[in-house]
Amino acid sequence: MELMYATLLLHAAGKEVNEENLKKVLQAAGASIDESKVKAVVAALEGKNIDEIIEKASVAPVAAPAAAAEEKKEEEKKEEDVEKKAEEAASGLAALFG
Repeated sequence: MELMYATLLLHAAGKEVNEENLKKVLQAAGASIDESKVKAVVAALEGKNIDEIIEKASVAPVAAPAAAAEEKKEEEKKEEDVEKKAEEAASGLAALFG
């Protein structure tokens, strides 16, 4: 997590996101430095537009909860329909034996 924060901090400051700069930020923050993770982050971001990545990441989480809420509403409606049908069937049976 610290690596992502360091990356965002460097990007926001207009500094190059490279191994040396990431290590400096992590060291200044007092975080432990895992060389392999630093190299992996730098390699993963090579040739990527960080602004586009941030934009895509900020859009995705908003859509997921909305879709989940819609699915929940549909499930609740289906449950209500099933309960209503069960009640109607029970009242019909009561009329037969009533």
